[in-house]
Amino acid sequence: MAASVFDSPLQAQLFPTGEAGRLFSDSAALRAMLLVEGALAKAQGALGIIPEISAAAIHRATLEIQIDPGALASSTGENGVSVPGLLAAFRAEMNAPEHAQYVHWGATSQDIIDTGLMLRLRQCLALAESDLRAVLAALAEQAGTHADVPMAGRTYAQQATPTTWGAVLASWGAPLLDGLAALDDLRGRSLWVSLSGAAGTSAALGDQAPALRAALAEGLGLRDPGRSWHTDRGPLLRISSWMAEVTAALAAMGQSLIALAATEVAEVTLGAFGASSTMPNKQNPVGPSVLVALSHQMGGLMSGLQAAAVHQHQRDGAAWFTEWMVMPQIALTTAASLQKARAVLDGLQPVPARMADTLGQGLAHAEALSFALAAQMQRAEAQRTAKALCRQAAETGTSLAEIALSQHPELPSDLFDPRAQLGQAPEAARAFAARVRAL
Repeated sequence: MAASVFDSPLQAQLFPTGEAGRLFSDSAALRAMLLVEGALAKAQGALGIIPEISAAAIHRATLEIQIDPGALASSTGENGVSVPGLLAAFRAEMNAPEHAQYVHWGATSQDIIDTGLMLRLRQCLALAESDLRAVLAALAEQAGTHADVPMAGRTYAQQATPTTWGAVLASWGAPLLDGLAALDDLRGRSLWVSLSGAAGTSAALGDQAPALRAALAEGLGLRDPGRSWHTDRGPLLRISSWMAEVTAALAAMGQSLIALAATEVAEVTLGAFGASSTMPNKQNPVGPSVLVALSHQMGGLMSGLQAAAVHQHQRDGAAWFTEWMVMPQIALTTAASLQKARAVLDGLQPVPARMADTLGQGLAHAEALSFALAAQMQRAEAQRTAKALCRQAAETGTSLAEIALSQHPELPSDLFDPRAQLGQAPEAARAFAARVRAL
């Protein structure tokens, strides 16, 4: 059985993770840890902490030697961590004990695992950024094109006031645009190197510990936090929080698309749709439903990571193990959400005629009607009158415009023209499209 939906060949197309899926395999984890060991040796050689010739040999070997994850299973199960088995296998493969003795000098397992994870999360964020830009470009293209296409705005799933399809797209894209803008700061504040030794004191490295940590950070392109963060899981909480925000924003789009694609509404078409095993009439909004489901999963994962951030003393095995199970799933949930959003937007199209039919019922103009009536009577009476007219329209199946104008012919002639009630919607759509184009 697959460990998660992301590992299942049966569900790979339903929850696609793209290139990010390869970052969280056992092989990728070992490769990242070996890169850290190689960079550590190189920095130590440059600072004279270990012989430079040994540093060069170790660094070269980390780029060339491949370790089978299966060979480390027994050791990892026994030790609760893969690094001891990895080091033993690596030293054996080096077949140069005079150099291999300097591998992992002064470091601890958590330094290697956490730093290796940061290398993979850096790649994951880069892939997320690429997908996010593609999602924003698709939203912006439609937002600009359909900035003036009227449709009913909805609150609590009820018709509110008119808006435009372009403005709706812009409202989905705005938090994603904010997320994109936050990425550089997130990388700087959270992609940290770890080098603190057994209990976070760097005792084995002595006075050279700060310089070595800085050199390792520079060599790996990560940030030097200037301290130990073995029990400070803030960097992972910040990265996962960013991922959760992106996933939630995409789920909000998915939730609305499910409603807009409903048979009774049909204000959008989704291109590809899901078939029923027994009902030929069904065109199920599978893609948007996946976006919502992934956000549901993210909620549980974030709860688990928050609990795992509480570490006891200088290292906590249970909390750390929980983090190993949860963090990859958070990253892959985000990757799948972005991949699925791209696919959804590729086929998404509005149905302006259906949007116009909905607005033709007139209920979206109820607020404008109450304000127009307030020019002739007290505000409270105007609201009561507008509500009564809305009830009459709903009960008789007659448009609100027809009923209101027949009883109040003095109302403005353009009161029920959606284009006169759009407020800032067209400008918001165009402003969003312009911001994306300027990226």
